[in-house]
Amino acid sequence: MDLIVAAKAGETRGTAQLGGTAYPCALGRSGILDPKREGDGGTPAGRFPLRRLLYRADRVAHIETRLPASRITERDGWCDDPADPAYNQPVVLPYKGRHERLWLESPLYDLVVIIGHNDSPVVPGAGSAVFLHVAQDDWGPTEGCVAFRRTDLLELLGRLAPGDAVVIRRLA
Repeated sequence: MDLIVAAKAGETRGTAQLGGTAYPCALGRSGILDPKREGDGGTPAGRFPLRRLLYRADRVAHIETRLPASRITERDGWCDDPADPAYNQPVVLPYKGRHERLWLESPLYDLVVIIGHNDSPVVPGAGSAVFLHVAQDDWGPTEGCVAFRRTDLLELLGRLAPGDAVVIRRLA
């Protein structure tokens, strides 16, 4: 089943549909972009398979999901340096190249769904670390991810399965 995310051009808030249910979501500060480039603040347009769930076991007591899942540790990071051989891939911290930490003080990465954006093959500069994750309380824009209320993301995780995808569309 596809999770359909849509928003008007330039909008940082959108709606995701799964089956007959709609969920509000936050998008990148530049809205939905095609093509996506590293650092542009855009959420990429396209259809991307759901790869796996990463989660903070110290903050999430129970998750019902059929997606492959693993715990985030304090040593987990994601390379966002287009010149690095590990670009748009998980890395173990400390890491010499530019990266982002997955273990955050904020709740944004308590639940992280890795999507298949720019991963097969990885194209340097075409965008990295595009995830589904928990939204900020004020619904502020992301750096390019799609973010949901924690309760909504938990509900989605219970409905999504291997083989499902997220489809991100810019509306006219």
